[in-house]
Amino acid sequence: MNYGIALFPSKELQDHANSYRMRYDSHYALIPPHITLKETFEISEEELPLYISTLKEIANNAQPVHINIYKVDTFYPQSNTIFFKIREHASLMYLYDALHQDPFSRNEKYGFIPHLTIGQDLSNQEHSDVAGQLKMKTIEHQETINRMQLLYQLENGSWTVYETFHLGKDA
Repeated sequence: MNYGIALFPSKELQDHANSYRMRYDSHYALIPPHITLKETFEISEEELPLYISTLKEIANNAQPVHINIYKVDTFYPQSNTIFFKIREHASLMYLYDALHQDPFSRNEKYGFIPHLTIGQDLSNQEHSDVAGQLKMKTIEHQETINRMQLLYQLENGSWTVYETFHLGKDA
């Protein structure tokens, strides 16, 4: 089964992201706005307990994650994805690094760029127009997220929460 690990921000930030996603994100109906910590990975049902106990340990050793969104950016020319860019923060980097060590696989494909996607799978022309407009907007948002979610993918391609892990020893 396919799994992933993400942070879900506040309703306020999700609503703001969805105001763009409903128009510009082909995955709008498949998953709420989120910050991906671990891209899709496949594990068997027998392996799941090991991953869950590792996630509990990681969450216990982690601090709540501070996010600071400061602009709109894009992955162009690698992809036509548009996103809210998040400043790197020690609490966020700790989780990312911990989720790319055994038993989890490393991410060899991309470097970690903290972000929240607001548009993807756009044509080159639409991407250029939308990214150009959104990059001119001022965006500033800060918040702290105190839990991460293990997600699994359903047969229709949508994602749902399998388990939530509270961050920090006091959780």
